[in-house]
Amino acid sequence: MSNQRFASVWDAIEDTPEEAENMKLRSILMTALKNHITHAEISQAEAAKLFGVTQPRISDLMRGKINLFGIDALVNMATAAGLHIEMRVSEAV
Repeated sequence: MSNQRFASVWDAIEDTPEEAENMKLRSILMTALKNHITHAEISQAEAAKLFGVTQPRISDLMRGKINLFGIDALVNMATAAGLHIEMRVSEAV
């Protein structure tokens, strides 16, 4: 077994750094959306209407089915929910 350490679980399980970064961003957006639904105490049907998607799509979000969501879709949902997204880009270390 290797003693290799990774900065994130995505770095460990994805094949490329590009895929890992994409998954990190998607997981952050999904978590923010799930937290918004939970804290606003709205139903999945209400969230679907607010986000402009179907209720089964919200169910997939709440179940963490990350492979079903692209960054564009998650940004659109977050914006529809009234969330503000900021992004910071830095040199890799």
